[in-house]
Amino acid sequence: MLKTDILKKITDVGVVAVVRAETSLEAIEISKACIKGGLSAVEVTFTVPNAASVIESLAKAFKPSELIIGAGTVLDSETARIAILAGAQYIVSPAFHLETAKLCNRYQIPYMPGCLTITEMIVAMEAGCDVIKLFPGSAFGPSYVKAIKGPLPQINIMPTGGVSLDNLKDWVNAGVVAVGVGSELTGPAKTKDYEGVTRLAKQFVEAFQKAKK
Repeated sequence: MLKTDILKKITDVGVVAVVRAETSLEAIEISKACIKGGLSAVEVTFTVPNAASVIESLAKAFKPSELIIGAGTVLDSETARIAILAGAQYIVSPAFHLETAKLCNRYQIPYMPGCLTITEMIVAMEAGCDVIKLFPGSAFGPSYVKAIKGPLPQINIMPTGGVSLDNLKDWVNAGVVAVGVGSELTGPAKTKDYEGVTRLAKQFVEAFQKAKK
């Protein structure tokens, strides 16, 4: 799949599920619950045990039309390469890493690095990053996005951290292209309530689409 197609699918659904779990099986079940709820963009973090195997299993189990699978908490280019070989279609980091950006550009894989300051964002954009992950989003909130887009109207921002059903509309109105959601979405999985995750996934997707309109 082309890089542009991957980015379009992510921004079309608007919500990326950030999957953290204590076991590989739990990560797979959470991901399946999200997909069942219509949330087709899933980011499996490398804090999950055997994360590459989880990504590979999901990539084999679902068609690209059903799932855009990404790797999160990628700290270096070595990990990014492992994730890509396992089937990851995009790479997400908590901070910008130049060698990871270069590797992703080489293989035409979207790289979404975590940035907080305008300087970090400009450096990442100059390195070819199409979407900037505002992290942690909870540090400043939606108003910060509006402030950034004053001098940088062309920037594509995806906040992660601090995004909830209550403030999703505010983020969209501020101009983000997508949001990353972790515990606010996957929380029910702590008690094995995967149906609860599915219900929340539906609500997040519906809320994003409604806010866009």
